Amino acid sequence: MAQVMSNKQVLLRDFVNGRSPTESDMYVTTNTLSLKVPPQDSNVVLVKNLYLSCDPMMRFLIMKSDQRMSKYIYPSPGSPICGYGVAKVLDSSHPEFKEGDLVWGLTRWEEYSLLPNPQSLIKIHHTDVPLSYYTGILGMAGKTAYAGFFEVCRPKKGEYVFVSAASGAVGQLVGQFAKLAGCYVVGSAGSKEKVDLLKNKIGFDEAFNYKEEHDLDAALKRYFPEGIDIYFENVGGEMLDAVLQNMRVHGRIAVCGLISQYNIDEPEGCRNLIYLISKQVRMQGFLVFSYYHLYEKFLEMVLPAIKEGKITYVEDVVEGLESAPAALIGLYAGRNVGKQVVVVSRE
Repeated sequence: MAQVMSNKQVLLRDFVNGRSPTESDMYVTTNTLSLKVPPQDSNVVLVKNLYLSCDPMMRFLIMKSDQRMSKYIYPSPGSPICGYGVAKVLDSSHPEFKEGDLVWGLTRWEEYSLLPNPQSLIKIHHTDVPLSYYTGILGMAGKTAYAGFFEVCRPKKGEYVFVSAASGAVGQLVGQFAKLAGCYVVGSAGSKEKVDLLKNKIGFDEAFNYKEEHDLDAALKRYFPEGIDIYFENVGGEMLDAVLQNMRVHGRIAVCGLISQYNIDEPEGCRNLIYLISKQVRMQGFLVFSYYHLYEKFLEMVLPAIKEGKITYVEDVVEGLESAPAALIGLYAGRNVGKQVVVVSRE
């Protein structure tokens, strides 16, 4: 007889539209789960979740269906929140996974998850780095930074690079990739602590606190007197408007996120789009899913860099599923310093 275990979960209370999400939009409960894939189910994987990732894109997972972005999985009210994580396979009826495999990919916010058709799961073969890294630098955040910077922006040595939300999971990596590519890089963040982190630990050439700047255009001219070749966009709004005025001819903008716009009723308009024409700037949005085929190439670059100490990765770690709602909501207020990770189990 299969062992039955209690299963702590974080459930969505109801869809969140027209306002900022709060911790009360989620709740923690406990049910039970058999630690065996039902015999009638094929292509199903049962996993024990070890680490969960808090990502800004999860805002779109808790909206009503007509406002959701494509290519994500979505919870319905009363079901577990969905997101990326690292897990251990306990049982499987899927031919590509077996008991004991370590995997990362889309899972659910609970201790144990029964995942039907787990196409998003990727086996972890390199365990000589922290497993939590597969929620970030070796997972979606790392692939996003790599694809956006190297594939979309195509940097050249000596170019001037600006990264907004630079201390976050993606931004801190873009800055370090830029340095490895021989670029000059400046980042913006929302506190003195984050600015010091960018300059003194992560290795940005310069960084500034955007909350202390009354004129973002003037701030960018101060840090980029010759203009910006590459802007890695994570914020939107006033920052994007200021950047457009400071782009160099044939500059590139990779639009990864617009976190300043996620929780407002009326998104802010952009007044300076004419600079895209006059400076012949290319601005391109992208989704990491289009670049999954580059994962092995990405690992070939980033794993040696981690082991040789050429890349630093900062994590903001909280313990326990019950801490997950506050950790996720904290992203939108900028409370995290580095990649926000929730530890479910260290086993």
